[in-house]
Amino acid sequence: MQFEVWAPQAGRVTLQCDGATHAMERDPRREGWWTAEAEADDGSRYGFAVDDGPVRPDPRSRRQPDGPHGLSAVVDQGRYSWRTPWKGRPLQGAVLYELHVGTYTREGTLDAAAGRLEHLAELGVTHVELMPLCPFPGRHGWGYEGVSLWAVHEPYGGPEALKRFVDRAHELGLGVVLDVVHNHLGPDGNYLPVFGPYFTDTHHTPWGQAVNLDAPGSDEVRAFLLGSALAWLRDYRLDGLRLDAVHTLVDTRAYHFLEELSARVDGLAAELGRPLFLIAESEVNDPRTITPREEHGLGLHAQWSDDFHHALHAAVTGESQGYYGDFARAPFAALAKTLTGGFFHDGTYSTYRGRLHGRPLDRSRVAAHRLLGYTQTHDQIGNRAQGDRLAALTDSPGLLACAATLALTAPFTPMLFMGEEWAAGTPWQFFTDHTDPQLADAVRRGRRREFAAYGWPEDEVPDPQDPATRERSCLDWSEPEREPHARMLAWYRQLLTLRRELPDLTDPDLADTKVAFDEEARWLAFRRGDICVAVNHGKEPAPLQLGSRPVRVLAAWEPVEAPGEDGVLHLPAESCVVLAQD
Repeated sequence: MQFEVWAPQAGRVTLQCDGATHAMERDPRREGWWTAEAEADDGSRYGFAVDDGPVRPDPRSRRQPDGPHGLSAVVDQGRYSWRTPWKGRPLQGAVLYELHVGTYTREGTLDAAAGRLEHLAELGVTHVELMPLCPFPGRHGWGYEGVSLWAVHEPYGGPEALKRFVDRAHELGLGVVLDVVHNHLGPDGNYLPVFGPYFTDTHHTPWGQAVNLDAPGSDEVRAFLLGSALAWLRDYRLDGLRLDAVHTLVDTRAYHFLEELSARVDGLAAELGRPLFLIAESEVNDPRTITPREEHGLGLHAQWSDDFHHALHAAVTGESQGYYGDFARAPFAALAKTLTGGFFHDGTYSTYRGRLHGRPLDRSRVAAHRLLGYTQTHDQIGNRAQGDRLAALTDSPGLLACAATLALTAPFTPMLFMGEEWAAGTPWQFFTDHTDPQLADAVRRGRRREFAAYGWPEDEVPDPQDPATRERSCLDWSEPEREPHARMLAWYRQLLTLRRELPDLTDPDLADTKVAFDEEARWLAFRRGDICVAVNHGKEPAPLQLGSRPVRVLAAWEPVEAPGEDGVLHLPAESCVVLAQD
């Protein structure tokens, strides 16, 4: 078997494989690459030593059986026998479900999560979006401090378990999307700098040195990231990738890394004969992110829409701290703007940033499904001091139903965060399992210092390293079977059935959405084709004039009569309804 590694600054590189040491030779065809032949099979342990340094894992390791600090293991990707023929599921018309493997079940493994996928198929989602799976020290964590960007966290089950999970999802008709982190690596177990200039001082990010996308040596770094992305899609039959915080991928080249990635993914989709897509997390509100490459955009297929979330969150909770401030002043006006224009900040002044922010979307050219809409995400819950979900921030099930109705009938591609469909009573808190005592203590103190600035007493901020913090964050699967959770779950299922059956609710024309609202009375209604959706956040019934055409009720949180001859709908307090005009 041939082993290879990129180490352009090394004077000597050796391979250790199954206890034997082999000198590596420079590859005459590729600058900076070293190669060696050695006997190896699936599971063989190996690593590389640069000059006189210790043996380190392969930067392109497909498996780390003993964690990020241990030797790599050979993976024969052809050993797994796929059961399910799969032609893919496109993004348009999709409903995503964000899932963290370590807390979706108490077991915290891919196999245990696969055992709960029937729930999602019955719920009506189309794609499972897995939070990051790359190895990190310890057993439990969010996954955003991962290293070994080609491997699967061993405590989750490793590469074979991911294939079993994807196979089971496809068997149930569910696509699988993976959250990948290209903008930084974790501080513990990151050995890339030993091998080459994977990072650069030319740019800096919130995590320190930037990943080297444009400085000397960056050709191979880009190839490393591109190869990792394509390997997830090809080797594990994934349907898409979610790209973490793309605004921190600093690249001054004329051919931006994200544009190159989108071109390569589109090429792989054509090669495989099934749809593949990329979803960006971006805070800059730049339409170029999702503008096609042929129109001089980056060509990503969709992006998260935090503006919609912030407006919805402010309308439900009334919170106005931090970035919610711009939305809380007039949350229903903010909702109306996002429902019709995609971005709230489209060149407007952001008090949170102290400057103008964003630029407008061209509604005639950008399909609505290219924006993801949601009521909750791992960030918006877990980055709160106590990880409290939306259900913990209001005592009104009706307001939760209103939020779900807006997210699941809006023009955007909906995304749910695990457990929200039954208004889970469990929090989702920030937890870590760092094995380095100094790093663990630094994270603990940093977390408490962060929230002390907002007045939180130290003892009220959960200790990320305490195993109980992760245990509290695990879903309670007995909840969906009892009230009030069962009623909320039935509402989500009903809304998702309507979305699947009514073409107007998946119409990609963003400009076709018409909105009316009353900020003081706290109601909002919008029309998409012949479908009308109304939510009343107020504590009093709201009379809504819907016109003279006959209307029938398709779904209602509280009992409501169709409008009479006067065309007025009397919507109960803290309630919502979906109607169809004949």
